[in-house]
Amino acid sequence: MLKPDRIIGMTSSFFDSCVLFTASDLGVFARLAESGPMDAASLASALQLDERGTRLLLDACVALELLSKQAETYSNTPETAVFLVPGSPGDLSAAIRYNRDVYAAWGKLDTLVRTGKPVEKPECHLGQDAERTRTFVLSMHHRALAIGRAVLEELDLTQCRTLLDVGGGPGTYSVLIARRHPAIACTVLDLPDVVKVAEELIEQQGCAAQVRTLAGDYRRTPFPAGNDVINFFGMFHQESPESIRALLGKAYAALKPGGIVNVMDMMTDSSHTKPKFSALFAVNMALTTENGWVFADSELTGWLQEAGFTDIKVKPLPPPMPHSFATARK
Repeated sequence: MLKPDRIIGMTSSFFDSCVLFTASDLGVFARLAESGPMDAASLASALQLDERGTRLLLDACVALELLSKQAETYSNTPETAVFLVPGSPGDLSAAIRYNRDVYAAWGKLDTLVRTGKPVEKPECHLGQDAERTRTFVLSMHHRALAIGRAVLEELDLTQCRTLLDVGGGPGTYSVLIARRHPAIACTVLDLPDVVKVAEELIEQQGCAAQVRTLAGDYRRTPFPAGNDVINFFGMFHQESPESIRALLGKAYAALKPGGIVNVMDMMTDSSHTKPKFSALFAVNMALTTENGWVFADSELTGWLQEAGFTDIKVKPLPPPMPHSFATARK
């Protein structure tokens, strides 16, 4: 007999994310990490919040297993202590702010479906709004720190001395590569307002001598010639098929003979419906960018072949990464 449980659960799944975002943004997890177990009144006072509202939020966090409760005191769970406390080894508190920022856009999904147009301009987080741009770039930095550890294991950089990071955002992948391979010189190409934040991050990580930036629009800015490796990490999902073909063509021309192109992104199967997260992420990108979507792994293989690349390999990254990784050679 069919039951409505799954559908009913879907109708309120946003409750969970709202509780998570709010507790993180208000500093609940950070404060508990600093002070240890606290009751609702003490925590509300410390964070200058309303006591009743704080208690409701904390109890919701307990229900979601984000906090533990003993009598009237609350404390972080082991999972929260690792992933949601700023400065912790696996800190995701900055990374999830991107999800928080696109929450409002998802409430306008019907507008996308009716018009075929994004419900907010990508310029909002790519330079038009300085604060949101900075939040976006920092969020991408923290995401890349987590993803990068898995991606680095897939890269063949044995003969690499020059690497171009196209749409490299915060430059995090290039910094991770530079630290592991001191002989490689990396160039991060991205929009001017994004590059401003990237330069700060690169400097903070002590890699300014090895990782330089190139401000420009990767669709129009010529790629520097003579690269051993060109990376397209997490940016093709905002490009049309025609744009992806053009970018791969530019990459082929800018690589040395035998050079390698790497693509890391969300991908689906040929039906565009699996994996589930990739299919949903396609909607997310369409809400916030003009050509946002998620392409199939088979489509990427075809575009790489059209550009002249050989030795093409595509595979999913190991869980919990939702991305796939492709590599090919000139």
